[in-house]
Amino acid sequence: MSSTIVLFLLLFALMFSGMPIAISLGLSSILTMLFFTDTSMASIALKMIDTLTEHYTLLAIPFFILSSAFLSNGGVAGRMIRFAVACVGHIRGGLAMASVMACMLFAAVSGSSPATVAAIGSIVIVGMVKSGYPKPFAAGVISTAGTLGILIPPSIVMLIYAAATEVSAARMFMAGLVPGLAMGCFLILAIYIVARIKKFPAEKFPGFGEIVQSFGGASGGLFMILFVLYIIYGGIASPTEAASISAIYAFIMAVFVYRDIGPLKNTPWKKPDESTGGAAFRGVIDFVVVMVKSSTDKDVKKVVLEAAKVSIMLLFIISNAMLFAHILTLERIPHFIASLIVNAELPAWGFLIVVNIVLLIAGNFMEPSAIILIMAPILFPIAMQLGIDPIHLGIIMVVNMEIGMITPPVGLNLFVTAGITKESMGWVIKSAAPWLLLMLAFLALITYVPQISLFVPELVDSLRGYK
Repeated sequence: MSSTIVLFLLLFALMFSGMPIAISLGLSSILTMLFFTDTSMASIALKMIDTLTEHYTLLAIPFFILSSAFLSNGGVAGRMIRFAVACVGHIRGGLAMASVMACMLFAAVSGSSPATVAAIGSIVIVGMVKSGYPKPFAAGVISTAGTLGILIPPSIVMLIYAAATEVSAARMFMAGLVPGLAMGCFLILAIYIVARIKKFPAEKFPGFGEIVQSFGGASGGLFMILFVLYIIYGGIASPTEAASISAIYAFIMAVFVYRDIGPLKNTPWKKPDESTGGAAFRGVIDFVVVMVKSSTDKDVKKVVLEAAKVSIMLLFIISNAMLFAHILTLERIPHFIASLIVNAELPAWGFLIVVNIVLLIAGNFMEPSAIILIMAPILFPIAMQLGIDPIHLGIIMVVNMEIGMITPPVGLNLFVTAGITKESMGWVIKSAAPWLLLMLAFLALITYVPQISLFVPELVDSLRGYK
């Protein structure tokens, strides 16, 4: 137990000294293992590598990040915004509603909240302000709607929870579908009420022709959403395999179809010349030539490099956090806490209150991936003993991480929004504060109505003939 106390003291001392969370987790774990166990540096290094290699699900993370990078730079976000505005822009407050819809759509192809805020917010915040919306309102909407990036599947945070607890990543994705849509609808309803009270502007109805045309422009990204979810939910591919497919699909859409990046950038489509025959053969040759040129294209290389940096950063956090969780397991801390709660005869609803309080506090100071990797192994066995479904617990944790995205001082969405709006962190925090109350109400609903999370997994099980 003394080693555990030293572990946490070191962790908090390093964190409050300003050291990055990943290094704080890793350094505190290494020092504890060196001074309180017989572990060598070589075995510690092997353990850090093993934590990544033994969890096959984690391989999906760099693929989803690469897919998101290609779509973010390939103009998909702008096309999704255009489609959303065409659908609801004519309603009072419709531009803000369209922003939420665009965040929901982009969340389903990115799996990341900061990426969703950056891709959608950089376009719509300026547009809303020009249309007559208060700037704090626009910033608050985007900061909050961007949190859907980790709730609507596929979600990187869900993949990390699945790796930490060894539950099915596919079932986690299924469970996040209804809560994600419900949260989006909550935001849209709140926007509509505020817009009616404050008489926010409405755009002119663009006509059904614009809706059809904008749908055609956004169809590449929309099809990817349906395709990835279908092959995962249908049992055709694992989340990792689906992630790799989505990365290839995103590359083809960005380089060959939309042509916003790559050697074909801004090159208009031309009807192939079939007068001399062999059009199919020439098409294959052209495809190969473009693929070769893409490997040296500066835009493509920049996208891949950015995705690699994000992936390395995230996987570094994961490896250090799993090393920290490994020490907790060796010291039997999860079992100790579980026995305390069970002996205290705390009911399931009371345990969930404690879980939410702990996670909300942790979300103020730590990155979501680290929180999941540290807390999930502790909370998981307790939840199992109390009869709480592990998938339901996972969704509760993800919603808590959503709230952490818009709470200071480490709310990632707040930093991204501050960068977009060029305003201070205090200004952004104030703009997001009213929406925080809505998020807390949604958390209470998700916590105590488990069927919201479990409806789709149970439906899929019944359709497959499971009991």
